[in-house]
Amino acid sequence: MHFQWYPGHMTKAKRQMQEDIKLIDVVIELVDARIPYSSKNPDIDDLAKNKSRILLLNKYDMADPKVTEQWKAYYENKGYFVALVNSKAGSGVKNVHEVIKLACKEKIERDRKRGILNRPIRAMIVGIPNVGKSTFINSFAGRAVTKTGNKPGVTKGKQWIKLNKNVELLDTPGILWPKFEDQNVGMRIAFIGSINDDILQPTDLAYELCKFLVSNYKGALESKYGIEESEDGVLTLNRIAEKRACLLKGGALDLLKASGFVLDDFRNGRIAKITLEKPEEDSNGENI
Repeated sequence: MHFQWYPGHMTKAKRQMQEDIKLIDVVIELVDARIPYSSKNPDIDDLAKNKSRILLLNKYDMADPKVTEQWKAYYENKGYFVALVNSKAGSGVKNVHEVIKLACKEKIERDRKRGILNRPIRAMIVGIPNVGKSTFINSFAGRAVTKTGNKPGVTKGKQWIKLNKNVELLDTPGILWPKFEDQNVGMRIAFIGSINDDILQPTDLAYELCKFLVSNYKGALESKYGIEESEDGVLTLNRIAEKRACLLKGGALDLLKASGFVLDDFRNGRIAKITLEKPEEDSNGENI
């Protein structure tokens, strides 16, 4: 499989972000806690140079808690202010107010010395598609201020949101980067639903996911689907198709339907608490 998805609106969105960054005090980047490295857009590092940085590990409730703590420490060591959030349930969202104040402490102090009191902090919210930015913003604001959806590309343009007298947020569309140098990164992004499914091969994707889960989370698929796991991803998916009675006319297995079950169950955290990468390794198993 080859993974790439960079539609024209992402180029436009990136240009707009480059224009808006001069108005911003702090950049808040959401990543998916199941792939905190692969879901972190390298273009944002260049865009947000010289700005305070907050990293939110979203959907931490679906990730392996032990590995999540390792990732939190990893990014804190790199100078990020890090918080764990579950935007859908609202867990950890209120704490972000304190994290913003901490990240902007020097800016607030500079304003105070100049006699500028209570000037709102301006934060830009960034992240790849379908990482949960809109859900986070609505949870953070305590009201529906932006559209949400369980597919990439719901947010099409920028939007300023006044949270309170202290914080203003600039929401931005989810953007990827023009080329995945490492196709394993592209595959992980596809696993979580951040690439348009219409351009993917769901069966091949499900094979790879089954293979990873059997190697790294032995027993998870067995427990979820009541099947005997195999290190062969194709055989495991076949067994899931049989168990779930995914059949075509004539009785052949409907592997496309079974793939849909597996990918949807993973994306919605219904298999187990799973993290697809560890901080001591990149996608090729080398230190990062």
